[in-house]
Order: sequence, then C-alpha cells, then structure tokens
Amino acid sequence: MSKVILPRFTRIMAYACALLAAALAFVAPAAAKVQHHPTPVASQKLASPHIARPALWKVQSGETVIYLFGTVHALPANIDWFDGAVAQAFSDSTSLVTEIIEKKPEDMRAIVMDKAMLPQGQNLRATLSPSTRKALEKALAGNGLAPAMFDSFRPWYAAVALSTLPLMKSGYDPANGVDGRLVKMAQERGIEHTALETPEYQLGLFDSLPIASQRGYLREVAINSPKITTELGAMIAAWKVGNAARLAKLINADQSDPKLAEALLLGRNRNWAAWIGQRLTKPGKVFIAVGAGHLAGHGSVQEQLAKQGIIATRVQ
Repeated sequence: MSKVILPRFTRIMAYACALLAAALAFVAPAAAKVQHHPTPVASQKLASPHIARPALWKVQSGETVIYLFGTVHALPANIDWFDGAVAQAFSDSTSLVTEIIEKKPEDMRAIVMDKAMLPQGQNLRATLSPSTRKALEKALAGNGLAPAMFDSFRPWYAAVALSTLPLMKSGYDPANGVDGRLVKMAQERGIEHTALETPEYQLGLFDSLPIASQRGYLREVAINSPKITTELGAMIAAWKVGNAARLAKLINADQSDPKLAEALLLGRNRNWAAWIGQRLTKPGKVFIAVGAGHLAGHGSVQEQLAKQGIIATRVQ
C-alpha cells in the first residue's frame, strides 16, 4: 500500500476557520493552565515593525466588483495588515463574505458534540496503533495535559485540537485573526455579512474523511507538534509580503491524498467560484475573505474562475 502524505496543520489553518473555533471551544480551558512562552521563532519571525501587504485580487463585471482576500485565521497581536489597497477595498465594499458566520460558543459546542465525539463506549487511544498512541501521549505530556485528553473524540478532531496547543502557547489567537477583525469592522459599519458555508458543513468535511486518513493525520500531528509554530510562522511570513507562489508551496504542496484534497480544497474552490460567478450578475461591491490556501496554487479560486472566463486581477 502506498504511503499517504497528509496535509500539515498549516493547510488546515488555511482551509477552515470553523474547525479552529470549535477546537478552541474544548481545548482552551485546559490549555490556559499551560504557561505561555513565545518561542524564539515566533519572536523573530512574527515581530512586525512594518505594515504587512497581503495579496488582494478583484473580479469585475460592469459596475459589480468582488474583492478576493486570503486570510490567516489566527495571528499574534503584532501584525498590522489593514492598510493600503486592502483597507480601501473593504471601505468601498457594502458586503462582507467569509467562509462561515460563527455561532455562539454553546452552539459551537453542540455542533462539535454531534460531529467530533466518538460513540458512547468507544475510546480513541484504544483504536490507535501502539506507535500512534505513544506519539499522541508524548505530545500531550509535552503540553502539560493528561493522556486521556482526547479519548472521547474522533481522530480528525483530536489532530486539529492537538495542533492548537503549541500555537496558543506561542501567542496565536483567533481574536487577532484576519477574519475576526473584518467581521468586527463590518458590524461596526453596519454592512451586510454573509457566508459561503456553515460550521456544520465545514466540520462535516473532516468527519467524512476515511478513518485511515484521520488516524494517519493524528499521528503526523503528534509527531510533528514541536514544528507547528515554525511552519505557521513561515506561512505568515509569505502571506505578509503577498508571496502567493510561496504560500502555494507551503500550504498546498504534497497533496497526495486525492479524496482529502477534493474535500478540503478543490471542491470548495469550485463551489465558491460558481457562487462568485452568480454574484457578478448583481450590482454592488463585495469583499470576500477566505483562507489564504484557497487563493494560491493549483485549483485555486482564481483558477476555477478562469475556467468560467472570469479573470481575477491582482491589486495588491
């Protein structure tokens, strides 16, 4: 059987913000007990003495303009990206579109209970190979948590939740993420805010993955837990300077699992491109903010739009 190379956590971060929010709903109380010590990598690579210039595109049909902005769902507090063409485009827009509209914490917890919990009587660690179980327990211990932390959860959720721990310890926070800030500004301006997907749909994508892929991904996350902050730091460095080619390499390279790539990336990009094509038939200016991985590399939203004859122009 050929080896399946599963996506790094940086790709998951770039694909689904609902998943991160749901993970934090359960992990945050336990992780809060762990002391936060920003790593040298985080301090060196994420300090931002200058304004970031992430990439921005637009598509236009007559007087209808739709901006496409790639986001990072959790950031440290010291990155200022709302400036220049991005700030102007958002100010000109009368509608914000994000991947999801987040629900109340208690509602998110209910969704997680439905999608991420194992059936009663099952135990995650009991279903894992000895090597994966050992790697999981070592990663949990390294974060000051009990071995049974994720025993009640499905492998995909345990992998994502485990991935959040080193990020939280290094100062990453969804409250500083691009999506959250845009939503807050849209509320302050009183403009329309709609979504391309629902939290239930996003979580369902992961829950529908083959069990072998879920367990393999959990093993990869457990083994590579110490590297997660470094990987995300590299992605943010490319995002800050608008290097879409570098982002594509970091986020979307080595996608050797066709089912996973289709579920998390390609299929969603096609759906979103179709939505954009329909939206172009209506007047107005729309600001779309989705994970940066969807706007970079093969199968990107821009590439899917081009198949419809719609050209996305880089404006920053």
